Amino acid sequence: MSTLPVQPDHAPVDAVQTTAWKALSAHRDEMLASKACLSDWFEADPDRVESLSYNVGDLHFDLSKNLLTKKTVGLLCDLARDVRLEEQRDAMLSGEHINTTENRAVLHTALRRPATDVGTLIVDGQDVVADVHEVLNRMYAFADQVRSGSWTGVSGKQIKHVLSIGIGGSDLGPVMVYEALRPYADAGIDCTFVSNIDPNDLAEKVRGLDPETTLVIIVSKTFTTLETLTNARAARTWLLDALTQCGAIDGSEESRARAVAQHFVAVSTALDLVAEFGIDPQNAFGFWNWVGGRYSVDSAVGLSLVLALGPERFAEFLGGFYEMDRHFAETPLEQNVPVLMGLLNVWYVNFLAIRTHAVLPYSQYLHRFPAYLQQLTMESNGKHVRRDGTPVTSATGEIFWGEPGTNGQHAFYQLIHQGSQLIPADFIAFVNTAHPAKDGEQDVHELFLGNFLAQTRALAFGKTADEVRAEGTPEWMVSARVFEGGRPTTSIFGVELTPHTMGALIALYEHITFVQGAVWGIDSFDQWGVELGKQMARQITPAFHDDEALAAQDASTRSLIEFYRAHRR
Repeated sequence: MSTLPVQPDHAPVDAVQTTAWKALSAHRDEMLASKACLSDWFEADPDRVESLSYNVGDLHFDLSKNLLTKKTVGLLCDLARDVRLEEQRDAMLSGEHINTTENRAVLHTALRRPATDVGTLIVDGQDVVADVHEVLNRMYAFADQVRSGSWTGVSGKQIKHVLSIGIGGSDLGPVMVYEALRPYADAGIDCTFVSNIDPNDLAEKVRGLDPETTLVIIVSKTFTTLETLTNARAARTWLLDALTQCGAIDGSEESRARAVAQHFVAVSTALDLVAEFGIDPQNAFGFWNWVGGRYSVDSAVGLSLVLALGPERFAEFLGGFYEMDRHFAETPLEQNVPVLMGLLNVWYVNFLAIRTHAVLPYSQYLHRFPAYLQQLTMESNGKHVRRDGTPVTSATGEIFWGEPGTNGQHAFYQLIHQGSQLIPADFIAFVNTAHPAKDGEQDVHELFLGNFLAQTRALAFGKTADEVRAEGTPEWMVSARVFEGGRPTTSIFGVELTPHTMGALIALYEHITFVQGAVWGIDSFDQWGVELGKQMARQITPAFHDDEALAAQDASTRSLIEFYRAHRR
């Protein structure tokens, strides 16, 4: 089969031209003309919360504080059917090449399918599930060696530190999940992650690490990623020099090669380049071109997680993904949580002209989750052409951002509460905490959750001028202390942040992202927008020292490089 991209035979359905889109536009106009607000909708419909609340496993979803009615939900589901969302979803899950510009299948969901599914998904002649479990089994066996102490450093000391080197999805996913699941890291193995090519990143990350007990994972599918390989070479130099200084190796080429083989492994399919670096290809764990980087944390890219958490916990993590996958694949649209949340985002972007979206986890362990979602959502849906190369016909994408509560309350919540623009926000919290605490008689976690509940209530229902006046506020100050309310939020309440729940949360947003891209008719799985800057960086870098290369630059770039030359120490 040719790997060259071929323009699709049929253009995606233009959502803007559908009957449902036009009905949603009319519905929006009616809603705005009525001046009805969330308080009115709650008062008019005593069943609103029940009808807009859903459960998937241990996660509870309350969509009732969003700017929609039952009619909105029905029209959004009509839109999903008009753009053939279910057919697009099924095409992805079955391995059709829906990544049109790269002529690839999109099968991150296969990474979490159980071994009992071996033989049920054959794509391009490969038994995909069998391939996945072959790599998983190798990862688990390796992790058992490291965690048990049978795999040691070159001096015979047990591995206590993992230094994972990657960038983009090869970094954002593992570091986010490692931070989220720290309470489950039970083998005394700490993980450190390096991504930035800025030398300060690696220098600070290796500070204090014991080279004799450090294992380095280089995560690069092609083993050519500029940032990753630059950092990998620097890490190799650091480790070999440090091992020589402490006497663990004698500095000979033989001892240095032995140290690299014992302290470095790879997540890559380029076995020749892995071997050239000094890593035994037997210690390389591959993944496939149908896994995009931002969808890869549950592949071999998550090797650091298997080492820290153990195979059993990683299997639970995969189980959470799979539970949400089945819900997405099998649940009718009107009760399908990722579908409804994706369509709700379309409603905000395309019908209410809202361009940003906050994700506010009330769990410090999820402090990297908004950053992870930034890549997932904005690299996927930041597109200006559809998957057949024609221009988009509506706005696409959202700016995702956020910080953990309650920190954000003392920073940017002012804008969300009283700013001149609407910002939908997803609030995420958990009933139980890994570290219960008391402040006197006060349960600190309940105090924390009180803030989670209070913020969504305040955003939804606000505070009227009469309520402000009743507090004795001077009239001239009343308007400054009024909260309009009507600020949309979704509450996601979990029982506990476990590996299973973490997997389900990630899969939730993967499918939300897919739903939006399907409506907009774009290819959510390529990322050509990151390429031009990389290409130009390779062209510009010689200009720091080469006058001919400098002369070829534009006036602004040339001026900036001249400033660099003048002030370089």
